[in-house]
Amino acid sequence: MAEHSAYPVGLRLAGRRVVVIGGGQVAQRRLPALVAAGADVLLVSPSATPSVDAMAETGEIRWERRRYEDGDLEGAWYALIATRDRAANDAASAEAERRRVWCVRADDAEAATAWTPATGRVEGVTVAVLSGNDPRRSAAVRDAVVEGLRDGSLTRNRPRTPGVALVGGGPGDPDLITVRGRRLLAEADVVIADRLGPRDLLDELPPHVEVIDAAKIPYGRYMAQEAINNALIEHAKAGKAVVRLKGGDPYVFGRGMEELQALAEAGIPCTVVPGISSSISVPGAVGIPVTHRGVAHEFTVVSGHVGPDDPRSLVDWASLAKLTGTLVVLMGVDKIGLIAEALVRHGRPAGTPVAVVQEGTTATQRRVDATLATVGETVRAAEIRPPAVIVIGEVVNVAAPAAPAA
Repeated sequence: MAEHSAYPVGLRLAGRRVVVIGGGQVAQRRLPALVAAGADVLLVSPSATPSVDAMAETGEIRWERRRYEDGDLEGAWYALIATRDRAANDAASAEAERRRVWCVRADDAEAATAWTPATGRVEGVTVAVLSGNDPRRSAAVRDAVVEGLRDGSLTRNRPRTPGVALVGGGPGDPDLITVRGRRLLAEADVVIADRLGPRDLLDELPPHVEVIDAAKIPYGRYMAQEAINNALIEHAKAGKAVVRLKGGDPYVFGRGMEELQALAEAGIPCTVVPGISSSISVPGAVGIPVTHRGVAHEFTVVSGHVGPDDPRSLVDWASLAKLTGTLVVLMGVDKIGLIAEALVRHGRPAGTPVAVVQEGTTATQRRVDATLATVGETVRAAEIRPPAVIVIGEVVNVAAPAAPAA
């Protein structure tokens, strides 16, 4: 049998009996896929990992807490044998052979009648790779194919639906965009991009893709929101796949809902792809946790684009000053002096630590530290420019433990 290749087939196990013998790590890895396939799973094992135990507690599988006995595979369509008892594995495998049940053995692939491929799933497409007795090679090939499907580098014959995708590009590092966002970019005909989006991703676009600069540079050139909305609608109505590439998350100070509402009014279908917000990722990139046990049990994200005394401000700075947790300020570089003064005036200690991180997660990232009493002057002296994330609170001084010496 070893001289012949395996015949690939997709098993439809919904409602059909599947027996898993052994409740260890192998079962923990394989059971979720069997449950997702709709199989009627029976686990036979005197013990199980906590994760497998939880699946039994929630009713996803049935669990008989005992060792394998002859007859356990009666009525089964598929069996997975994964115990450390060679004799029990051999006996269960022999029963599977007698009953003509396809059987996978975790301990001896050559003794099995079926092999489990390395699998991955991308939007309804299942990738399954077999390479004989080389599971690492199978996994490597599987990963390469799945990644190609996710980022769009592999051509897929799938119907393309014209419309708009509001894609959160993350804090700046192109590797921090979601896999779904990257795939939609690869499938786009038109990309309308913000200055704060991951600009390096635009270099990967095919030559035919039209890129529209919607950069909203503070106190400089900008594209009015109405013009952005109109551009989205115009290109979508022309039958094109449009991506609105935004920095961070579309709904965190990103006007994503305004664009979604304009598209809805025009009858344009829209997909929203969340992004990693700079409010948590940029502090994390410089070693600052926005929460930490015993230090901060909450964090608040506010916009600092208008000052505390500006009548347009919707932020209750007096209440924020009374909080003991972390305060993250976005778009507040030029107002940080006024913000710090307001917080101190309303009761936040002047010595509260502050960190300002400019262009976080990118190659030009830099961090300056101060206190509420000194941050205004520190930002001016260091010539900090947007985009920058400001972190206020004791978490600023929570340092990551030093790495052990090599």
